[in-house]
Amino acid sequence: MRSLYAIYRKEMGHYFVSPIAYVVVSLFLLLSGFFFRLYLSDAIEQSLQAEMQGMRYGMQTPFDAPTQILRVFLGLLALVILFFLPMLTMGVYAEERKRGTIELLMTSPIREIHIVLGKFFASLTLFAAMLLPTASYIFYVFLHSDPAPPLRVVFAGYLGVLLFGGSLLALGSFLSSLTENQIIAAALTFGAFLLLWAIDFGSRGAGSVAGQVVQYLSVINHYDDFTRGIIDTSGVIYYVSFIVLFIFLTVRSVDSMRWRRA
Repeated sequence: MRSLYAIYRKEMGHYFVSPIAYVVVSLFLLLSGFFFRLYLSDAIEQSLQAEMQGMRYGMQTPFDAPTQILRVFLGLLALVILFFLPMLTMGVYAEERKRGTIELLMTSPIREIHIVLGKFFASLTLFAAMLLPTASYIFYVFLHSDPAPPLRVVFAGYLGVLLFGGSLLALGSFLSSLTENQIIAAALTFGAFLLLWAIDFGSRGAGSVAGQVVQYLSVINHYDDFTRGIIDTSGVIYYVSFIVLFIFLTVRSVDSMRWRRA
């Protein structure tokens, strides 16, 4: 565990001195804030229109604006991180391979699993730090809405974002371990993320058994339940299994580096 913490601390230090991390976090918060404000204005307008129609026709047409804002915002977060997480994972292994510092790790007594887990938990910590300021948007909704959105939607939504992002980070780290070029690693990761997104849209509404299997394997499909405030055990197990699978593949990839240098 001491060696795992040493890798984790080294990676966190690298993130905090890297300008890429600051640029990614800043752009992520800028875009997420822009989309939140955009839909907030749209939801307020829809709520006013529903109220005016209710007064005109003498019937109430309830529109739960706070919950709708939260659900749409959580869905937008999933879309935004598809574009930013490749920039966080592209240099996890590729940069070390290019600089030659990976050889120091390969010749050290640190186990491969500690290297991989240390790097993964560091990237997951940075991702959680990216998400933390977005909680202020939700707090704003709580202060200025009546009734406030259900807390279960907030907790389930952010749990879903963390699991979804952790799955993408595990996949991106594995792809980064396959090359020493950061641009190639970023392109492969972004392409894989888009493929996962395309598979989800292609499998929706499919009536065949194969289509239903693909829909179950879709990373996006399980995320939708969390945005509705549903913490489904199968969704949690799916994401944890996805993360474990690609961590295992990354360990095998790092292990192959050690054997090639032996």
